Amino acid sequence: MKILSFILLFLIIVLPSVPAQTPPDRIEPPFWWSGMKDPHLQILVHGKNIALTRIKISPREGISLDSVSKTDNPDYLFLNITFTGTPAPGRFNIAFYKKQKKIFVYEYELKQREKGSARREGFGPSDVICLLMPDRFANGDPSNDKVPGMREGPDRGDPYGRHGGDIRGILDHLDYLEKMGFTALWTTPVLENDQPEQSYHGYAITDFYKVDPRLGTNDLYRQLGEECRKRGIKLIMDMVFNHCGSEHWWMEDLPSADWINDYPDFFITNHIHSVNMDSHASRADRRKFSDGWFVPTMPDLNQRNSFLANYLIQNSIWWIEYAGLQGIRMDTYPYPDKDFMALWNRRIQEEYPRFMIVGEEWNTHPSIVSYWQRGQINRDGYKPELPSLMDFPLQEGLVRALTGQESWNSGWIDLYEVLARDFVYPAPGNLVIFGDNHDMNRFFRQIHRDTALFRLGMAFLLTTRGIPQIFYGTEILMSNVKDNDHGTIRSDFPGGWPGDTVNAFTGENLETGTKKIQDEMKMLLNWRKKIPAVQTGSLIHFVPKNGVYVYFRVLKGKAVMVLLNKNAHSVPVDPARFAEITKNYSSGRNIYNGQTVPMGKPFEIPALTPMILELK
Repeated sequence: MKILSFILLFLIIVLPSVPAQTPPDRIEPPFWWSGMKDPHLQILVHGKNIALTRIKISPREGISLDSVSKTDNPDYLFLNITFTGTPAPGRFNIAFYKKQKKIFVYEYELKQREKGSARREGFGPSDVICLLMPDRFANGDPSNDKVPGMREGPDRGDPYGRHGGDIRGILDHLDYLEKMGFTALWTTPVLENDQPEQSYHGYAITDFYKVDPRLGTNDLYRQLGEECRKRGIKLIMDMVFNHCGSEHWWMEDLPSADWINDYPDFFITNHIHSVNMDSHASRADRRKFSDGWFVPTMPDLNQRNSFLANYLIQNSIWWIEYAGLQGIRMDTYPYPDKDFMALWNRRIQEEYPRFMIVGEEWNTHPSIVSYWQRGQINRDGYKPELPSLMDFPLQEGLVRALTGQESWNSGWIDLYEVLARDFVYPAPGNLVIFGDNHDMNRFFRQIHRDTALFRLGMAFLLTTRGIPQIFYGTEILMSNVKDNDHGTIRSDFPGGWPGDTVNAFTGENLETGTKKIQDEMKMLLNWRKKIPAVQTGSLIHFVPKNGVYVYFRVLKGKAVMVLLNKNAHSVPVDPARFAEITKNYSSGRNIYNGQTVPMGKPFEIPALTPMILELK
C-alpha cells in the first residue's frame, strides 16, 4: 500500500513538470527553391518545447542538415540546411523525435525555379509606377470583407476603417492600368495586418508569410504577378523591416529576448534621420533613432539578431521567387540597423543582379538621401547597397516651384536648384520621383487645386530624369479637404465599389474637366513609353527665365524639348538661347496638339501651359 501511494504521489508531483510535446505550428519558410545562388537555408520552427526534440532529415542527394540552433526560448529551433550543387526539385522529410519516438514529420518541398528567374529585370527609368492602396482601389470580392476570427471588420463609412478593396479588385482593373500607360505597380503592403483598428494601410504586419485574408490569398497575389507580367507591368512589393504589428503571432512567444528592441520597456524614436551620417552624433541619439519604436502598436525589430536577420532576408527572397516580383519598395529605410540593410541589399542582388529596390528616406536634403545609394563613397566608411531612393527633395522642390512667386530666387529656380544637386547621387536617374504619395497631402491639394499648375507638374514628372510614380487617383484630380488627413488622402477610387455613381474606370459621370485631365495623363503616359530619350537620355536644363523653365532630354541624336510656362500670359521663346541643342534640329512636334514648331525663329508658349516638343 505504501508503494502504491508513493507511485501515485510521484505521478501527481513529477509528471505535470515534464514538458508537454506537441507538433510544431510554424515552419518558415514553408518551402524553398533549388538552384539559388546562396546554398544555405535557415528554417524557423515554432512549437511548444520544440527545442527538446531531435531533428533528422530524410537522405537526399545534395541536401544536408548541418546543425540545429537554439535560443533562450525552448519553443523555437532554427534548422541550418546546406544545398550542394543543384538538388533535384522534390520533397524531403523533416522528422522530429522525442527520445527514440518520431512525433511529427514535415514534408518540406524544394521547388523548381521559373526559367530565367535570376535574370529578371527590375523596374527602372523606362517605367512609370502606379502606387495604390488595395483596400481603397476596388472591391472585387465582397465575400472576404469580413473574415471570421480577424480583429477588424469592414466599415466603409469610417475614413480610417477597412473599406473592402482587395487583390481581386486590382486584377479586375489591370486593363485600366495598362491602357492608362502604367508599366509598374506598387501596392502598399498586402501581408496580414490582424490589428484591432486602422489595419487597412498594411504597415503593421502580423504574419510575414501570409497575405491578409481580407485582401485575398497568397495564390491570388501570385496570380496578380502573373497577370501583371502578361501586360508588361512590373509588380513591386512594399516591405517593412523596421517593425511588425503588436498582434504579430510571435509577440505572445518571442523567439529570443533580443528579438524586439527594448521590449517591453520601449521608447519612441526621435525621428532624427541625420544621426545616421552625422560625424558628431552621440551613440545615445543614434540608438534612440534606430531602436526607438514608431508607436506602441509597432514593435521595433532588432535586425542585429542573426536569426531575425536571416528570417527577413529569406522572406524577401521567398516573395520575389513566389510572386514573380520585379521590385521592392522598403518602408522607413533608415530606421533599421543600417549594416543589416546593406547586407540585405547584397543578398538580394546576389540572387537577382538586375532587380530593383527603392528605399523610403523621407528627407528633403539630397546629401542625406544620397548617403544610402549604391556607389556612394561616404566619409564614415559606410558602404551603401541600395539602388534607388524616393526623391523627396525633388517632390518638395516641385511644389515650391509651382506655388512660389517667380523671382530670381524663388519659383522655377527652386526646382532647378534641386536638380543642380544631382552631383551628390551616384545614379540620379534611378531615383523615384513623385508629386505625392499615400502619406502626404494629395498633389492637387498641395498646388491649391489649380488645374493649370497640375498640368505643368505632371508634364515635368513625366519628362525629367528619374522613375515617375503616380498615386492612384492623381489622374482624376483626387484631393483631400482636411490637411494631412490620411483617411481622405487614401479615399476610395470611384467606380471600385458596386453602386458608385462615378466610375473613373469607364469615365461614367466624370466631370468634363476631370475627364480631360485623365485623357491627357493617358496620352502622356503612353507617349513616354515610346520615347527612350525621355526615359534614359541626358538631362540638359537652362536657368529659368521670365517664369519659363526649359530643359532637354537627349539620347543618340534624338531630343525632346520641354517648356513650362507658369505666367498668366503667353511668353515669346527664342530658340537661339538654346542653340547648343536646337542648332541640330529644324523643328519640333508639339505632342499635345500635333502642331509643328520651327526652331529657326522665335515662337510663343501660351499662358500657364506645358509644351513638349519632339525635335526633328
